[in-house]
Amino acid sequence: MRIAILGTRGIPNYYGGFEQFAEFFSVYLVEQGHEVYCYNSHNHPYQEKYFNGVNIIHKNDPEYKYGTFGQFIYDFNCIIDSRKRNFDIILQLGYTSNSIWFFLLPKKAIIITNMDGVEWKRSKYSRPVQQFLKFAERLAAISSDYLVSDSLGIQKFLKERYKKASTYIAYGAHPFNTPNEDVLKEYNVKKNQFNMIMARFEPENNLDMVLQGVVLNKLDKTPILVIGNHNTKYGEYLKIKFKQNSNIVFLGGIYNLEHLNNLRYFSRLYFHGHSVGGTNPSLLEAMASQALIVAHNNDFNKGVLKDNAYYFLNPTEVKEVLQTVKKNNNLQFIQNNYEAIVKDFNWNKINGKYLQLFEECFIKMEK
Repeated sequence: MRIAILGTRGIPNYYGGFEQFAEFFSVYLVEQGHEVYCYNSHNHPYQEKYFNGVNIIHKNDPEYKYGTFGQFIYDFNCIIDSRKRNFDIILQLGYTSNSIWFFLLPKKAIIITNMDGVEWKRSKYSRPVQQFLKFAERLAAISSDYLVSDSLGIQKFLKERYKKASTYIAYGAHPFNTPNEDVLKEYNVKKNQFNMIMARFEPENNLDMVLQGVVLNKLDKTPILVIGNHNTKYGEYLKIKFKQNSNIVFLGGIYNLEHLNNLRYFSRLYFHGHSVGGTNPSLLEAMASQALIVAHNNDFNKGVLKDNAYYFLNPTEVKEVLQTVKKNNNLQFIQNNYEAIVKDFNWNKINGKYLQLFEECFIKMEK
């Protein structure tokens, strides 16, 4: 099959979850003998025409100049280009800025859309933007040939709101079992003597709540590593708010997977504050890295972690976890989560499910 992946900033991953998935899945498809194209921003750090057998198509992305509005132009450029490529399948990752161009998508290609989370619920958006995202979500749901949900909660939501069936395929992670304590030296921390949280700097990811809980904990000053691009308006706000707390260390974005895996593996507690969306990539990677997880108490997180984590809903509960929970007393939680990755959320299985869906859709089209 001739397959295109749209909706990301490109591969290899320098940004987030969809980019990570696009990188792994596109290479897997090539290994299975398919012809694969991935659209990249023109200013993506990787400027080659091929990545491990995947064709890279760079298209102008003026987001750096116009902000969010630039994403719409980038998606428009990608979709217009796709019209001349004779793709069998186009996989759209997300719908936020590409669904308004649905009428421009090539008619002969099968359009499969991963609907991501319920984007319009994100608190970072103003009310008018939230209303637009509801509209965009509806366009994507009704115009796509097939939908993918990465959590059972999203699958249920799409069925109830749009009467549309979707295929449940979770996100994936690689089991990590080759720790290297030397990595910790680069971050000036020691084994099991630091906590961490990793997320985009957005209000619904509850970094503020977790860090408030850290401040409330007067019993010890265990450092917490805050990982994510903090060169944003919200990032600047948090850095100023917590600048007097020397045990709160803003490291910025880290995209070296080996380093991230080791930091998670050797952390004392790993906080996961995400409260909106489906199966979150960084949560699965924390499970795969054998971290002891403390997660925001919501259906999305509990649907993945079940009873194998500690949960919080406010800074006081964060403080209580910091003061009472010990990693060595919760090794079964860690083992259960790791086994869930091996059994249910490993990349080979996830990639295989996507390919099976593609093959079924392709056969239906040929008939």
